[in-house]
Amino acid sequence: MDKSKRLFLKSKRSFRRRLPPIQSGDRIDYKNMSLISRFISEQGKILSRRVNRLTLKQQRLITIAIKQARILSSLPFLNNEKQFEKSESAARTTGLKTKKK
Repeated sequence: MDKSKRLFLKSKRSFRRRLPPIQSGDRIDYKNMSLISRFISEQGKILSRRVNRLTLKQQRLITIAIKQARILSSLPFLNNEKQFEKSESAARTTGLKTKKK
């Protein structure tokens, strides 16, 4: 077989298909914290659809549920509060300028 033809052949590797992250019985709701917390990063950000392997409709519902949970304060806006406080205090100290007389 010629090398140029060999490039277009599909490899016959078997791969295991991943299960969908949301089963048909799961309700996407702001009260379902065990489901919602799987789609949030360590920093508290909503993970992208590509990372989550969700459909467009599921991603929209997850995003809405996360935002509702944040507003109702059942989910924090930031998970790293200590890191946020450090960066905020550093910004305050660097923002102050003293004039020398």
